Amino acid sequence: MALKLYKTLLRDGQEEFIINKSRFIGHGRPCETEEDALAFLSEMRTKYRDATHNCYAYIIGPNMGVMRYSDDGEPGGTAGMPIIEVMKARGVTNCAVVVTRYFGGVLLGAGGLVRAYSQGAAAALRAAGVGTMHPTARYLLEVGYPMLNRADYFLKDEPVLVEDKAFTDIVTYTLAVRCADEDAFLARLSNMSEGTLAPLRCEELYLAWPEEGA
Repeated sequence: MALKLYKTLLRDGQEEFIINKSRFIGHGRPCETEEDALAFLSEMRTKYRDATHNCYAYIIGPNMGVMRYSDDGEPGGTAGMPIIEVMKARGVTNCAVVVTRYFGGVLLGAGGLVRAYSQGAAAALRAAGVGTMHPTARYLLEVGYPMLNRADYFLKDEPVLVEDKAFTDIVTYTLAVRCADEDAFLARLSNMSEGTLAPLRCEELYLAWPEEGA
């Protein structure tokens, strides 16, 4: 799967703060298409229809081919541009950020607005989490109950995501592993289980993985 690695958001997230009595709420969401980004913007405008401003920016495409932003009534260049500059600085794409403002009666000035909306964008990215898209393999791994604790202990230190764990007469794990880590992981699994565990590779996809240390 020869696809370009790129950074995006891991999940929906929001964070809020107060500056000189104005309430700011930064929202972030992964978006695969421009239509997804516009739907997110519409959702936020509806949810915060009583807000003074819902300023936004979004970047779409592995090569960041689509970039849009809006000041939504704030003075030109003080809201949308700072938001997208924070996104570009973090290198994220296929995502959207909306920073909502409830005016508190104190004017912030152009410089204050730029700082506030930059802070709002950074808060949104922090809440949503930044990850890198990697070619990823998804596996189903069936484990008998006598080996359950051993398997749990082994997987805890492996570079895999345990997406699901279903209990029936056996335990079935749904695992995601980066294709780059796949062969080494399978070798360690076979060694740990003395060849008794043979996971089923069910699909290959592109998945966002948290940044190292995140």
